[in-house]
Amino acid sequence: MTTSTTRHTTPPAAAPAGSPAAAPPGSPGAAPAPTGRRPTSRIVTAATLTLLVAAAGFVAGRATGPAAGTSAVGGSTAAHAGHVVGGLGVSQDGYRLDLLDAPTTAEAAAELAFRILGPDGAPLTGYRRNHERDLHLVVVGRDFAGYQHLHPQRDPAGTWRVGITLPGGGAYRMIADFVPAGADTSLTLGADLLVTGGYTIRPAAPVDEATVLVDGYTVTLDGGLRPGEASQVLVWLGRDGEPVPDLEPYLGSFGHLVALRHGDLGYLHVHPAPATNPSSVVAFAVQVPSAGTYQLFFEFQHGQVVRTAEFSVTAI
Repeated sequence: MTTSTTRHTTPPAAAPAGSPAAAPPGSPGAAPAPTGRRPTSRIVTAATLTLLVAAAGFVAGRATGPAAGTSAVGGSTAAHAGHVVGGLGVSQDGYRLDLLDAPTTAEAAAELAFRILGPDGAPLTGYRRNHERDLHLVVVGRDFAGYQHLHPQRDPAGTWRVGITLPGGGAYRMIADFVPAGADTSLTLGADLLVTGGYTIRPAAPVDEATVLVDGYTVTLDGGLRPGEASQVLVWLGRDGEPVPDLEPYLGSFGHLVALRHGDLGYLHVHPAPATNPSSVVAFAVQVPSAGTYQLFFEFQHGQVVRTAEFSVTAI
């Protein structure tokens, strides 16, 4: 399986939390499609309407947890604290990230190796599987360059290892997201990686668009963020002017969303509303803790390739 990544932009502000979601483009009463977007890539199908209904239930369900025995893709067995950013420290609740080996040179294949030490100081070997993996690892530059979502392999002694190549010199952040065995919520630990090599200042992402192109896919983000409130965010996918109705499950969902706060790279991992069938729209309920700008990385799989679209969103 291969991956592909692109970057940017900022969506329009969302309606206040609790108000009806904006009508999808092309539906009765909807505003005209924004300039530069493809209305044909956002046709509402029966599956789309089902997903939008599920999104409303997802927002309410955050308070009570997922229904037992759900078989819908996107259901999770461990909760993420959707209103608290993680990854800001090397330790949390007695658990500590122990970095053993890390890349030091840009554009060179290297190994990233680390352990999670438990409250007793011993390497953690018992994990609760969450979205088909025991641990999710995000590595990204402090300027948001070189985003990678990786799944290392763990040996019997508790050491995690993964091959990695970083695209340029500078400071990177590694963020490990996992659930210890017997726990109900995930923990997120982070550490810095310093890499030598050429460094180019990354241009600021545009702030006046909500659509990006990823390998020929049109990815449009509808909705904004309000601090302290569950904000509905919809991601629409099209290709060649038509909706993409057959997204493939990736890590148990039809899409994933990672949010990183500008300034400190505070981390949120958001899963979509559960959906039984694929659609050309993926719905999320995103709750950020503070005003400011967040970088959103939307991951989806189609044609056995995982792709990532990147947006910059201001929460006000």
